[in-house]
Amino acid sequence: MTELYNQIASNKWKSYAIFLLFFLVIAVLAWLVIYAFGGVGGAFSIGAAGAIAIILALANYFLCDKIALAQARARPATREEYPHYVNSVEGLAIAAGIPAPKTYVIESDAINAFATGRNPKNAAIAVTTGALKKLNRVELEGVIAHEISHIKNYDIRLVTIAIVMVGFVAILSDLFMRGLWWGAGRRDEDRGNAGTVIIIVGMAFAILAPIAVQLLHLALSRKREYLADATGAMLTRYPEGLASALEKIGRDTKQLESASEATAPMYIANPFKNISLSKLLSTHPPLEDRIARLRKM
Repeated sequence: MTELYNQIASNKWKSYAIFLLFFLVIAVLAWLVIYAFGGVGGAFSIGAAGAIAIILALANYFLCDKIALAQARARPATREEYPHYVNSVEGLAIAAGIPAPKTYVIESDAINAFATGRNPKNAAIAVTTGALKKLNRVELEGVIAHEISHIKNYDIRLVTIAIVMVGFVAILSDLFMRGLWWGAGRRDEDRGNAGTVIIIVGMAFAILAPIAVQLLHLALSRKREYLADATGAMLTRYPEGLASALEKIGRDTKQLESASEATAPMYIANPFKNISLSKLLSTHPPLEDRIARLRKM
């Protein structure tokens, strides 16, 4: 239990650190975009870049769950349509001592699920229709308990903010490069050597920033998956349910079309099939290890 509380505290601290990093990177990229498109220099550019960074940072924090659900093409799930799913989410949320998250479904034959949100009061769970069809009751409950654990442990805020951060950084980096390509920022003759240096440094930053934030995203502690497995098994008091679900996920050959490289880490298992082992290990612990740990509980 001490490890759980330590992990929650660590996830909260990491979330704030990533949020600050997001603001700084966005501010720099926003200023570079303004510069590349021939914007006014000096205090105006700095102020405009700061305003853009504040707006995007706040949008990241308050809208991260909606953005993640939209990227996954998830739709609300009703009790009339999926009674066992909705009832299981509500019951396991009570057992975990958190408010019941909103329930969503993703139209896909693949077996997968994820949780998103900025805190337990503003959270959602999305499950594929493939999971609802192919998993039995105890297996589905094991998957839901795993996602409930991510919410309780504040993993969702950490991962979802990182996902949206990757997207915004990539967009601004692309805008900067387009500004240079279109020639709107080619006023280096008027700006002297300083302008040339800014363009060179800006190009390096625009190229490396998306890579760096993606690596940061993927480097977030893989222990959170093991911890969510263990916490979920404690909620259901039946580790075999989740272990069996993970086995079915491992055997499933269906690809989750709505997933992307940015959103892959938030799913219970890697949504891509037929990929190299090294890429799989970069986003999730091996399913075999997770199953073995569950069956030792």
